[in-house]
Amino acid sequence: MEWTFERIWHFVQGFIPAALMTIQVTLLGILFGVALGIFFALLRISKNPLINAPARIYIFIIRGTPLLLQLFIVYFGLVRIVSIDRIPSAIIALGVHNGAYIAEIFRGAIQSVDRGQREAGISLGMTSLQVMKRIILPQAFKRAIPPLGNQFIIALKDSSLASAIAVPELLLHARQMASSNYLMMEMLTIAAVFYLLMTSALTFVANRIERRLQVSDHRV
Repeated sequence: MEWTFERIWHFVQGFIPAALMTIQVTLLGILFGVALGIFFALLRISKNPLINAPARIYIFIIRGTPLLLQLFIVYFGLVRIVSIDRIPSAIIALGVHNGAYIAEIFRGAIQSVDRGQREAGISLGMTSLQVMKRIILPQAFKRAIPPLGNQFIIALKDSSLASAIAVPELLLHARQMASSNYLMMEMLTIAAVFYLLMTSALTFVANRIERRLQVSDHRV
């Protein structure tokens, strides 16, 4: 088969909606995961065993089981309780999975902040909640940026598992195209290029944010 620019562009155009779906699932899954991560990180650092036990159990179970299994449990399990489409199922599974790792990232970042700053805030009359909100979390967020960037890139690549429940993302589109035109390696290569472009863009943004935060620290 002769490969011309027009023919390649024809195939690439077909991948654009699938790439947008991949971005959508990843972005919403990450946002859900960050919300869960912050919540369970705060539970995790509590000294009350009744509070931190649920966080420990959640992190233990999610980190100890594969994402594909969690995806199947959400998609095929929740349908017995409530009607849920495949795309929301993928977002929920991706969010729950990444939430466990993000919780540990935030827990480590929070605990890395010098304890004296917490005590200084309390001595100034702040409540524990105010100290956490105004002093601890802003510093913890800055320290969490590098590992968060890596986790977001992993989440983007993990979104390909959503093809297992027929979410129309990049990998599923590549397989569907290959089944009709018998160009498996060519279609997978185009999908790989899209993934490389998206992960490169995400890496660039994460690095820029990290450098910007470092510059603001130097100015202070």
